Amino acid sequence: MRRLPPEFPGRNQVIAALVAPLLLLTVSRAALGADDGAAARGAYLAAAAGCGECHTDSQHAGLAYAGGRVLLTEFGPIVSPNITPDEATGIGGWRLVDFVRAMRWGLAPDGTHYTTAFPFPSFAQMTDGDLADLKAYLDSLPPVSRPGMGGAPDLALLARARAAFGAALAANSPPEPISADPRTARGQYLASGVGRCGDCHTPQTWYGVPDEGHRLAGSDGWFTGKKAPDITSGPKSSIAAWSEDDIAELLKTGGTPDGDFVGGIMAEIVRATEHLTDDDRHAIAAYLKSLPLEPPSAGR
Repeated sequence: MRRLPPEFPGRNQVIAALVAPLLLLTVSRAALGADDGAAARGAYLAAAAGCGECHTDSQHAGLAYAGGRVLLTEFGPIVSPNITPDEATGIGGWRLVDFVRAMRWGLAPDGTHYTTAFPFPSFAQMTDGDLADLKAYLDSLPPVSRPGMGGAPDLALLARARAAFGAALAANSPPEPISADPRTARGQYLASGVGRCGDCHTPQTWYGVPDEGHRLAGSDGWFTGKKAPDITSGPKSSIAAWSEDDIAELLKTGGTPDGDFVGGIMAEIVRATEHLTDDDRHAIAAYLKSLPLEPPSAGR
């Protein structure tokens, strides 16, 4: 189950109430299959997704996953929330169904929508089992109380309406078809879903929805304020001449074929991808090398 009926401001609570019972049936199967390794698998996914990078205020020595990092987006500054299992100020009171609904459709437990600065359009591609494992890991963390961390971001009226409409569009977007080749499919799953490469490298529409006509073809920095290069195999790509080994090495060490090292937000990404297995890094590289030689549509 992936798509929701069209969502607009004022309808979220009704739709959430209708979806919740069906979603419970879906995710309960994953919950029943949980085992002692769930948290360990979830830790791997959290590291690969860089959850700790966004949800830790490292600049001010914040505790891991306790939120507080200020993220600059086109909707305005947004403070990352506390995702430790604290009952009052974190996600300790969330059921698995609440977690999956947030990760798949950007819906908070009260039915309100997150902005697409939270990359649920990418996380929507994750499997039920992986989402259950990820929650098991977050539930295993020490709870951290962060009073004042709750609530929706304080956005201007236009930004709030724009964010709500963009979130509704993203929630209804069909998932990307998975490659038929198993290794490329694994790389696609990690790059498009877990690792959310498109968050930076795919241009966004005015509503904050990925422009799938130019997937991974570079952006002007909608989310981070920094331009992200084209990482397809097209003529403007920054990695078109790179080998699969070159890409895998960058994901492991941050080193480029010319002896340089990445910085800025990409250095944060490498702090996530360095935790992947060699096989998974090479799978991502295989997926990127399999992308079309040119974007599906012209112009940017």
